[in-house]
Amino acid sequence: MKNKTIITIIFFVLLSIDVSAQCSMCRAVLETDADGSKAEGINQGILYLMAFPYLLVGVIAYFIYKSRKQAKKETTS
Repeated sequence: MKNKTIITIIFFVLLSIDVSAQCSMCRAVLETDADGSKAEGINQGILYLMAFPYLLVGVIAYFIYKSRKQAKKETTS
């Protein structure tokens, strides 16, 4: 089990080394921008969109942790 996990992690790390993650429309807009303000806006938008799934998973994990802790407390009492 441990070997599969390590191999999977190495695979995904090596896979992501040479990845171009922009669509052609975004790349064209960013290449024509001279002062970089559009690039900053797109980067901030990406970070904004990326934050919500992590917050959602964190909140769900917290409630699962809290309910399991309460259930464990009730079984020991």
